[in-house]
Amino acid sequence: MRFLGILVALTALAGAAHGQAPAAGAIAMHGAPALAADFDHLPYANPEAPKGGRLALAYLGAFDSLNPYNVKALSTAQGLVGNVYQSLMARSADEPFTLYGLIAQSIETDDARDRVVFHLDPRAHFSDGTKIVAADVLFTFNLLKAKGLPSQREAYALVRSADAPDDLTVRFDLAGADDRELPLILALMPVLPRAHTDAAHFEDQTLQIPVGAGPYKVAEVAPGQRLTLKRDPNYWARDLPINRGLYNFDEIRIDYYRDASAMFEAFKAGLIDFRIEDDPTRWRDGYRFPAARDGRVLRETVPYGLPKGISGFAFNARRPIFADPRAREGLATMFDFEWINANLYAGVYKRSKSFFDDSDLSAAGRPASAKERALLAPFPGAVRDDILEGGWAPPVSDGTGRDRALARKALDLLAKAGYALSGETLVDARSRPLSFEILVKTLQEERLALAYSASLARIGVTATVRLVDEVQFQRRRARFDFDMAIGSWIASPSPGNEQRNRWSSAAATMEGSYNICGAASPAIDAMIAAVVAARDRDDFVAAVRALDRLLLSGFYIVPLFYAPDQWVAYSSALGHPNKTPLFGVATETWWRAKP
Repeated sequence: MRFLGILVALTALAGAAHGQAPAAGAIAMHGAPALAADFDHLPYANPEAPKGGRLALAYLGAFDSLNPYNVKALSTAQGLVGNVYQSLMARSADEPFTLYGLIAQSIETDDARDRVVFHLDPRAHFSDGTKIVAADVLFTFNLLKAKGLPSQREAYALVRSADAPDDLTVRFDLAGADDRELPLILALMPVLPRAHTDAAHFEDQTLQIPVGAGPYKVAEVAPGQRLTLKRDPNYWARDLPINRGLYNFDEIRIDYYRDASAMFEAFKAGLIDFRIEDDPTRWRDGYRFPAARDGRVLRETVPYGLPKGISGFAFNARRPIFADPRAREGLATMFDFEWINANLYAGVYKRSKSFFDDSDLSAAGRPASAKERALLAPFPGAVRDDILEGGWAPPVSDGTGRDRALARKALDLLAKAGYALSGETLVDARSRPLSFEILVKTLQEERLALAYSASLARIGVTATVRLVDEVQFQRRRARFDFDMAIGSWIASPSPGNEQRNRWSSAAATMEGSYNICGAASPAIDAMIAAVVAARDRDDFVAAVRALDRLLLSGFYIVPLFYAPDQWVAYSSALGHPNKTPLFGVATETWWRAKP
């Protein structure tokens, strides 16, 4: 062990002589890591948390694969990433984007971030006892670069070369990538065991029990219905500072339900320990069952500090009827948030007005800065004037559900896109009615879509709502086989490479990507590049706001709404730390307080 420390120190000195920063146990996207090098535990974890017991969770839908990095699986089981599969470094949930050592005990990079070196922890091993070595990291990198998720393929393709000078060192040459986030993206790469990974059939869906490097093993699989994880008593990293107070349950059982109502009934019956509520009416009226009245079920409204992101009805702009942004804006104008919020949701929601709402990354209400304008200058007209000046906001109705002013505005926009009323039907220049299908996967989404469909009918548009199960929804979404569908774009306090998977021209044609809207814009591509290349906070904020303005100007979605807090319900048998991290409730820090 002493020889290894000397070797790492000598390597760091040699790197520093060539402009390489010394090896460090953490890296932040911007600025410095919040925790000292000798930190004892994460600030939102309880290092004295008791170990033992079982956590029962539930998800809606089904699963047909235990490989979360397989793009062809219809739905991968939840709960594997972090519990079974672990990455080179681990992310703190209390900082915008900071990683701390895990499988890689240290990282080196230079000021330009055009190279990165990982030094593996010599104690690291897979759940079968096999040591984790550099060859496993290179195997994983090459496999995911060729056959991984679209986001992985796109990011790893930026790496010029990768090699392993010894069993505990992996080097990546990033010259030319101009992506300061790339070292962190590589640090989040899982490490897969060469001996237990079928590279030839990696893209095929599989229910083979995985071998990972995490704190849990898969103990039981009921395909599509249930997954049971059990704690690995030989987990090599259980005493690392990054893990103290985490992974406290001996067993995690995850059940799948096809119906949201059935899942809630199971929670009421005590079959599920924890749920995040997403229905405001149920949150207000649905928790009057015996277990909630007598204290066996507890509820908390939890503030969290993330940008709120956005949900919406996504236009598939690959469809000719949605190719014109004026048509998309006109159709979006008919979403009557004021009536829907008052009549369906008891007025608890706020209307989304940005892809990074409630944060300094949002462009809403802010005129573009000089830096933003400089970034956007090569793309004249890509951002509308009112959005550039911070004056745009989603339309506000009179709340009656029949606002004539909004209907007139919608028809004016659609007329500019080539549509006109023929009797009571809106038709294009060839007299074809404007009609499309809205794809949804839950009864709650169906109710919302039906309300929107009724508003569209007022201007002669036919929107048919189609309810499918989770598996079929994900299959059609991955293949871009829909006209309009519900989508959610979760916002990080440090947006980066995930934006490529959501909005880049390359992702628009990549099956399985999350560019479900089909956005393909050189301006958007350039802003994403500016986001990941930003060297300081000011440049970063300017690039994100410029991206926000481009997305708003494209009217790629009908923006919906968000709740300002998390609504959490859980069994009183569970305990949790007093501090909630920046990213919200983290169940990996919870524990079983009583049988």
